[in-house]
Amino acid sequence: MLEGWVILLVSFGYLCLLFAIAYYGDLRADRGRSLITPAVYSLSIAVYCTSWTFYGSVGLASQSGLSFLPIYLGPTLTFVLWWFVLRKIIRISKRNRITSIADFISARYGKSGVLSGLVTVIAVIGIMPYIALQLKAVSVSFNVLLQYPDVATPAATATVPWLADTAFYVAITLAAFTILFGTRHIDASEHHEGMVCAVAFESIVKLLAFLAVGLYVVFGLYDGPGEISAAALADPDLAPLLTLNNLGQYGQWMSMTLLSMAAIICLPRQFQVTVVETTDERHLHKAVWLFPLYLLAINLFVLPLGLAGRLTFPDGSVDADTFVLTLPMLGQQEALTLFAFIGGLSAATGMVIVATIALSTMVCNDLIMPVLLRLPALQASERGELTGLLLGIRRAAIVGLILLGYLYFRYIGESYALVSIGLISFAAAAQFAPVIIGGLFWRGGTRAGALTGLSLGFLVWAYTLLLPSLAQSGWLPAGMIEDGPLGLGLLRPYALFGLEGLDHITHAVLWSLTANIFGYLIVSLQTRQSPVEQIQAHAFVSVLRTAGPYQGLGYWRGSITVADIRALVGRYIGHERAEREFAAFASANGLSLEAGEAADARLVGFAERVLAGAIGTASARGVIGSAVKGEVLGMDRVMEILDEATQIREYSRRLEQKSRQLELTTAELKAANERLKELDRLKDDFLATVSHELRTPLTSIRSFSEILYDTPAIETGERQQFLDVIIKESDRLTRLINQILDLAKMEAGRMDWNLADLDPGGVIVDSLNATRGLIRDNEVQVDVDLPGWLPPVTADRDRLIQVLVNLISNAVKCCARPQGWVHVSAKVRGRWLRVDVVDNGPGVPPESREQIFEKFHQIGGALPAAQPGTGLGLAICRQIIQHFGGRIWVEGAPGDGATFSFTLPIRPTEDTRAAAQ
Repeated sequence: MLEGWVILLVSFGYLCLLFAIAYYGDLRADRGRSLITPAVYSLSIAVYCTSWTFYGSVGLASQSGLSFLPIYLGPTLTFVLWWFVLRKIIRISKRNRITSIADFISARYGKSGVLSGLVTVIAVIGIMPYIALQLKAVSVSFNVLLQYPDVATPAATATVPWLADTAFYVAITLAAFTILFGTRHIDASEHHEGMVCAVAFESIVKLLAFLAVGLYVVFGLYDGPGEISAAALADPDLAPLLTLNNLGQYGQWMSMTLLSMAAIICLPRQFQVTVVETTDERHLHKAVWLFPLYLLAINLFVLPLGLAGRLTFPDGSVDADTFVLTLPMLGQQEALTLFAFIGGLSAATGMVIVATIALSTMVCNDLIMPVLLRLPALQASERGELTGLLLGIRRAAIVGLILLGYLYFRYIGESYALVSIGLISFAAAAQFAPVIIGGLFWRGGTRAGALTGLSLGFLVWAYTLLLPSLAQSGWLPAGMIEDGPLGLGLLRPYALFGLEGLDHITHAVLWSLTANIFGYLIVSLQTRQSPVEQIQAHAFVSVLRTAGPYQGLGYWRGSITVADIRALVGRYIGHERAEREFAAFASANGLSLEAGEAADARLVGFAERVLAGAIGTASARGVIGSAVKGEVLGMDRVMEILDEATQIREYSRRLEQKSRQLELTTAELKAANERLKELDRLKDDFLATVSHELRTPLTSIRSFSEILYDTPAIETGERQQFLDVIIKESDRLTRLINQILDLAKMEAGRMDWNLADLDPGGVIVDSLNATRGLIRDNEVQVDVDLPGWLPPVTADRDRLIQVLVNLISNAVKCCARPQGWVHVSAKVRGRWLRVDVVDNGPGVPPESREQIFEKFHQIGGALPAAQPGTGLGLAICRQIIQHFGGRIWVEGAPGDGATFSFTLPIRPTEDTRAAAQ
C-alpha cells in the first residue's frame, strides 16, 4: 500500500535528486564545462507544461473534447513561425544584461523605474493564481494517493486547519528548494545552469510518467484506442467529444490560441528559461522544432485519458483533474500511480521554482531596491557591500510569493478547476505582449504609452476576471457578477457594456487587450520620447542590424575615477567578482585601467550593464546617475547632441540620395551618348548609301546623254536603247527622291493622308497587278488566298498599295532561284485584319528582324542574296502602317523563307457586328 511516509520519502528523495542535478550543473559551469546543450535548453522551455498540462488538460478534455489543443497550438505557432521575435528578444537581453521581463520592458522605454514597477505588480498579482494552481495540484494529488487503494475525491482544503494542510507544507518545502536552486548568486543575469538542467530533467520525468499512464490506460485497462472510441461514440454524453462540432466557438479557440502564443513569451518563467537562461542564441535553432515536438508527445494521450476517465467513472464521483492518478489506482498499479504522482510533482515544482526565481528578481530589483536607493532614512546608499542584503531580499520575496500563492489556493482557488486558474494567469501575462511587440518593431512607442496601455489592460483584466473570482469565493458580493456593481447591468464583469455570448476568458481577453493596445497606440502618438527613450528605441528596433553591446551612458562626461566606479559596482555584486568583470573588460578592449585615471563613457556604460545584471536596468541607471553626481550631461545638452546627430544623419541621407541621383543621371547620359554615337554612325552610313544611290543613276544618265550628244550619227536602235536606260534611271532617281521626301514628311507630321473606307481585297489585287511585270521577269509563282468577303478598313489607298507593292517586290526579289514562289493571304483575327506576304527565300536572321525596319539599315545587310536598295522601303512601310493604327513585323526561321505581316483595325459594320455576336 502507498503509505503517507512512503509518498513523502519518495517525494523528498526526488526533490533531493533535483537539487543534486542542479548542484552538479552549477559545478560543471564553474569549471567551464557547461551541460547546457540545445536539447537541454529545449527541454527546459517545457517548464511551460505544468500540473495544468499533467492533470488539468485531461480534466478539460473529459468535458469539452479537443478544447485543450489551443493552449499548445499557440506556443507551437510561436516557435515555428515567430522564432525571429524570440531571437530578437534574446539578442537584446544579452547585450543589455536583462534580468527579467520587467527589466526588458523598462529598458525599452527609457529605463523607467515606474514602468518596471508596474510590470512587476501585474506579474505578481497575475501569476499568483498560477502558483496556487501548482500547490492545489500537488496537494490534491497527494491526498488522493493517501486514500489508496480507495478511489475518492478528498475533502476541500478550506475545511482543513493550516497545520494539517498538505498544501501548506508543500509550499514551505518548495520555498526552501527554490532558495537553494536560485539564490546562490547575486547576478540575476548570470545563468542558473544547474536549475536549467534540473528543469530539463523534470521535463523528461513528467513526459515519461504521462506516457506511461497513457499506455497503461489505453492498452491495459482498455484494448487500444479503438475500444475507447467505440465506447465513447456509443455514449450520447461522450460522443460529441469526438466530433468537430464540439470544438466550441471560433472566438474561444482564437482567444485561447492568442493567449498561449503570448504566454510562451510573456510569462515570467518562460522569459526566464527562454531568454535570461540561454547561453547561446544558436540553441534556438533546435528549440524551434524540438519544443513543439515535446508538446505533441505530451498531448498524445490527453483525450484518450479524458474519455477513459468518463467511461470508468460515469457517475462523476471522481474529479476529472485526477484521472491521471485514479485510473492507475483503480487497476491496483502502485508503482505506476507513484510514478504518475512524481510526474505531476515535477510539473508543479518546475513551474514554482522558475516562476518564483523570476518574480523574486523583479520584486527585489523593481520594487524594493528603488525604495532603498531613494529613501535617505534607510541610508542604503551609505552601507558597505550590499550583496547579502540583495540575496536576503530575494529569498524573503520567494517565501512571500509562495505563501501568497498558498493563500490564493486556500481561499479562492478551491472554487475553480485547474484550467480556469491557469487561464486567469495567461490573460494577465498577455497584457505585456503589446508593449513588447510594439517595442521590438515600432520606434514610436513611448513610456507614457506603455504605462497607459499596461494600466488600462491590467485594470480591465482585474475587473473582468480577478474580482469575479473573489466574488465566487465569497470575498465580494455575489450579486456584482449577475447584476453588476450597484445594479448597473452594463458593468457586469462577464458581460461588460452588454457584450454577451462569449465565455469568460474570451470576454476578458477581448476587452483588456483592446484597452491595452488602444491606450498604448493613442498615447504614444500623442506624446514625445525623451532622449533616452529615443536611444533605447533605436537600440531595440535595430538590434539585428548593429553589432556589439549597447554602451549605456553614451552622453556622459565627468571626473569619476576608475577606482570609484569599480568600488561602486563591487558594493552590489561583490568586490572579487567586480575585479574579474573589470579585468575581463580591460582585456577585451585593450585598456589599462589605472585606479586614479578618469573613467570614460565606455567604462561607465559597462559598469551600468554589470549593475543591471544585479539590480535591474532602471535601478542601475539611477545608481550610476547618482554616483557621477550630476556629471551626466543635462537634457539641453543631450538634445543638442541629438539634434546635431539628426542633422548629420539627414545630411548624410541627402548626400546618399544625391549620389544615387548622380549615378542614375550618369548612366542615362552614358546611354544617351551611346545612342548619339549610334545615330551619328547610322547617319553617316545613310548619307553614304543615299549619295551612292543618287550618284549611280545620275552617272548613267550623264554617260548615256554625253554619248548621244557626242555621236549624232548613232544608229536608231542603239539610240533607242540608250534613251530607255536614261528613262529608267530617271524613274529610279525620282523614286529615291520621293522616298526620302515621303519619310521626312511622315516624321515631321506634314504628310497629306487621304483616309477612306477601303475594300482590302481590292487593294491587294491592285497591288499584285502593279507588280505583275516584276513577277513575270523573275519567273516567280504567286499564290493568293483571299476570302470571299473582307471587312473594310480605314486607310489611304495609295499608301496602302505602296506598302503591299514594297512587300511583294521584296518577296519576289528574295525568292529562291529557280522555283521561287510568293504567297499572299488575308484573314480576320478578332477586330483586326491580318495580311501576310510569304516567300521561300533565305529568311531573316532573328538579330536583324527589328533592324530591317530602321530607316538607316538596308535589307541587303541582313540578306546578302537580296537586291541592293536604299533601306528606306520597310521604314516607310512601318510609318504608314503605324499611322493607320496597326503594326508590321517579320517572322520565319533562317533558311525557311520570310513572312512579312501587318495588321490593320477593322471598321465596325453591321456585318462585322453580327459576325462577332
